[in-house]
Amino acid sequence: MTAIALAALSAFLFGAMTVLVRIPLRKGVPPEAGTLFTIVPACLLTVVVAAAHRDWDLADAWPFVFAGLLAPGIAQILFTFGVRDAGASRTSVTVGTAPLFSVATALVFLDEPLVAGLVLGAALIVTGGIVLASDQARPEHFKRIGLVFALVGTVAFATRDTYVRWLVTENPDVEPALAAATTMVTGTAVSLAFALWTKTALTRRAARAFVPAGLCYGLSYVFLFEAFARGRVSVVSPIVATESLWGVTLSWLLLRSSEHVGRRLVLGAVLVVAGGVLIGIYR
Repeated sequence: MTAIALAALSAFLFGAMTVLVRIPLRKGVPPEAGTLFTIVPACLLTVVVAAAHRDWDLADAWPFVFAGLLAPGIAQILFTFGVRDAGASRTSVTVGTAPLFSVATALVFLDEPLVAGLVLGAALIVTGGIVLASDQARPEHFKRIGLVFALVGTVAFATRDTYVRWLVTENPDVEPALAAATTMVTGTAVSLAFALWTKTALTRRAARAFVPAGLCYGLSYVFLFEAFARGRVSVVSPIVATESLWGVTLSWLLLRSSEHVGRRLVLGAVLVVAGGVLIGIYR
């Protein structure tokens, strides 16, 4: 498959995962359990894919452990709390601002050049964020702290992306599937430790409820790493940025009665995605 097709599939599946996480959370499943049970199926899937590639050079893959601590570890915990408190659609738009933070960290730590397209993309993302924050058509369950959780999680996602980009540059021989599996195993350990620390009840019902979200998450992760292995960041990133639109669209289709997807939310999503596309093109 081409990098474009892989990136498009990754974006769709990440948007679907957001909605599928929200459904069991609406029924009262604790987000601590939701985080763990979303990552576990994704982890198993990525490990199977890595095993199929028969590349287990762990000596080269160990630096991806730190990437896994950031995301899916810390980031996925915050993401799940964000979905619980702010809803799937609004969390999707917030996560779509990741290119803004990715380019900021890349400018500082990777000495990437600052060009007009990056500035315009950043301006569109910030404008989209303002539109989202000013949206008054919010569901009853909405809490502003959810957007804070989602935003901090997004910073962790973006930092992970910059770090992984640096790792791939320094050590291009690491198999993408192995890198994805390494981050997922680490993320599973982090989420399990968090669930045990908070003394969260881990039931079979909760585990079954998050299997669809976990499978979407795992496939999205595998497709993302494979896309970056096959195509330039400037090609892959703009397509992956459409995950926000998928999250909003699927929320409108599947959670219409509880998400209150209005014009301002859609406009915010479009602005954020447009900004992400510009940043992806000009990086």
